[in-house]
Amino acid sequence: MRIRIKRRHIVIAAVNAAALIACGALTFAGSRLAKSQSYNFAAERWKNGSSDSYTQVSCFFTEDAGINVDQLDSLRGQLISKLKEAAVEQEAGKTLCPDAYSADIGKFLVESDDGVGKEAELTAVGGEFFLFHDFSLRSGAFFSRYDVMQDGAVIDRSLAFALYGSDNVAGMDIYINNIRCYISGVIDDPSGKYEKECAGDTARAYVSYSIASQLMGAGIEGEGFSTITCYECVSPDPVEDFGYTSIKEIMENNYGDKAEVVNNTTRFDAKKRAKAAKKLYRTAVKDSTIKYPYWENASRMAEFRVSQLYGARKKIFIIPILTALWLLFILVRAYMKNDQKIKAKVSDILHAPSEKIKRKRYDRLTKESNINNEQAADAPEITDTEEIK
Repeated sequence: MRIRIKRRHIVIAAVNAAALIACGALTFAGSRLAKSQSYNFAAERWKNGSSDSYTQVSCFFTEDAGINVDQLDSLRGQLISKLKEAAVEQEAGKTLCPDAYSADIGKFLVESDDGVGKEAELTAVGGEFFLFHDFSLRSGAFFSRYDVMQDGAVIDRSLAFALYGSDNVAGMDIYINNIRCYISGVIDDPSGKYEKECAGDTARAYVSYSIASQLMGAGIEGEGFSTITCYECVSPDPVEDFGYTSIKEIMENNYGDKAEVVNNTTRFDAKKRAKAAKKLYRTAVKDSTIKYPYWENASRMAEFRVSQLYGARKKIFIIPILTALWLLFILVRAYMKNDQKIKAKVSDILHAPSEKIKRKRYDRLTKESNINNEQAADAPEITDTEEIK
């Protein structure tokens, strides 16, 4: 049967090819944008190639929620109890649920040994904060909750240059409201499009809650400032979404609508983002008093954009789907018109292998029969006398 290719066939093929290429491009763009928000992938960094499943969850609170460092032990205890009920036990020498907490404490004048000063936005951080926020280090190292002295500070590159004219200043001293700290590490300034937009041009520094307590007027370690506006946690997942649903339940029971829980692990899931594209208008109005840190605002902007990309991909993918349905309709209609001919052709195709096998078998048997006949013809004749002997 000869197939004639018409102009409309070429146009349809070209449109479908363009649609598939566009879908691939949108998928690549969405995936790349999601991966640029690295703070949402702490669970992957924590599992470090392990086959175990983990979920990363972030919680954000209103200023009047009242959550502080002392209350974290209770929240951790509730989560660990739920994990034990699900038969998840802590391994020796390993943290079961690494977590971090933080709060913006405002702008402060930061000075160098020479009295050079620059205003910077300060964030009080605790727990495994730098596991969740894998800033790019220019020099030095991150301070840790295990440090004996909690007087380290991580500053960004712009602050380091403003104070000392270099980013290789780890170990140097800085003074915040006349409280001396040492520079533990220097990190890159926010570089992503959304991070830069949300962080602004103000220099940034990250200090321990011990330093924050002194800055806020307590002056005694362990007292004074202990407010938390952002809590982050990586939890084992014995079943899908166990960590997220458990933490969400704990936060709702303790803080109600004063807390918002985000599943970082699935926030950029393609199906979830495509579905969210239908109701993006709902995100335009916010009635919550929760103050989000700049990294969360950046992720929300990226989330909005990824939803647009995957929503567009979903719409474009309708083209090849409709084309496939149209081709199926054409095939069914052709089958109905040429029912007997197609059945005969299909029957021939299906029976062709068995007929071929039968033919080979017949040829083989014929060949063997011919060989036996030739051998019988060539054999010497035996006379009656030879038989008697």
